[in-house]
Amino acid sequence: MAEGWSRFALRFSEYYGSLNPDSLWVPPRLRNREWMFIPWGGAPPDRHRAFFDKNTLHSYLRNRSPHSCFHSTAYYEDPTKSKMSEKGWLGADLIFDLDGDHLPGVDDNDFPTMIETIQNQAWRLWNEFLEPEFGFRPEYAQTSFSGHRGFHIHVRDPKILHLDSNARREIVNYIRGEGIDLQSTIMEDSGWAERAKRGIETTLDKLSEIHDNDGSSKEALDEFHDILNSRAKSSSVQLKSTSKASIKELSQMASLDSRIERLKDDPSLSVFGPKLTPIFWELVKGDSSVVIGTAGETDEVVTIDTKRVIRWVGSLHGKSGLRVTEFPLDRLDPDGRNCFNPLSESVVFSGGQVKVKILADDVTAEISGTRIESSKGEIIEVEESMAMFLCLKGWAEISK
Repeated sequence: MAEGWSRFALRFSEYYGSLNPDSLWVPPRLRNREWMFIPWGGAPPDRHRAFFDKNTLHSYLRNRSPHSCFHSTAYYEDPTKSKMSEKGWLGADLIFDLDGDHLPGVDDNDFPTMIETIQNQAWRLWNEFLEPEFGFRPEYAQTSFSGHRGFHIHVRDPKILHLDSNARREIVNYIRGEGIDLQSTIMEDSGWAERAKRGIETTLDKLSEIHDNDGSSKEALDEFHDILNSRAKSSSVQLKSTSKASIKELSQMASLDSRIERLKDDPSLSVFGPKLTPIFWELVKGDSSVVIGTAGETDEVVTIDTKRVIRWVGSLHGKSGLRVTEFPLDRLDPDGRNCFNPLSESVVFSGGQVKVKILADDVTAEISGTRIESSKGEIIEVEESMAMFLCLKGWAEISK
């Protein structure tokens, strides 16, 4: 919990008190949803709540003004039961949580770049996988900014609400490219074949950067190292090495035109040898797949868990001060004419200037069009919304 949190808790209270109950968004089948709230000050979560209408929900928010608000993705016969086995599971929304934390090649302290990257990933997820390959329809999809590091896509097609964890795992595995042999798939007429063809080119370009040791070589090497370490966590991935030395060795082999010609003529060949060829194809998959968020401290993906809670649209995120904001699906497209901008459209507060002391090294933030780049020890004066964002993230404290 951020130092000086009481100042921000008061502003959260003012926000929730200003809401009109009739304007609140609530999930379908409200009575069957479990709600969870995280209080300020580090108190235990308040779980197993249920609300029958918007007025009772608003009353809770007005009286408690929580740090964070969640509702279940699942529907239950009795969501107030304290034991999950007694709630009576009836089904669950299909949730895709794209979180920008630890993205390959992206600095965690560069927040605008993180958001731009994860928004692009979210659009790719919908535009390349969910709609064309799984046939999910836009009218059953809800898109929202998480209020902090990512985006949520909720799919509420009645035909899929009863999918169990195994069925949802198959969806995730396909999106990640797990169990797909690109060397044979690339010759087929499929989505992954097209992604693999594009991925080969971008992977070779980055390997060339690493080999040439130009200005972007370190970033490319770090990105590839992150990709391999992430993909190696899967039991279906067998790599003899994920080291930077192996990536450099691969870049050396990929610099030979004869090998690249053989690769493109016949992708089934192990042109980089038994050790490095699997590494190459995992890098291609990593470039072509989508990073889907995990459930807390485990590696279990949020999509697979049929009893998860997800942030409530309209609530404030206690680690940023930004609002969890719904927006039309087509505005997720980063190249669209009216692309959604979470760093301005999810800002709620607009107070006066506040002095803050930066506590982290090399932070980059942008709120409502104002961008700051600062380092540990610096004292800067910013608008309230920026001060709240920096302090709640733990990047700054109010300067006395």
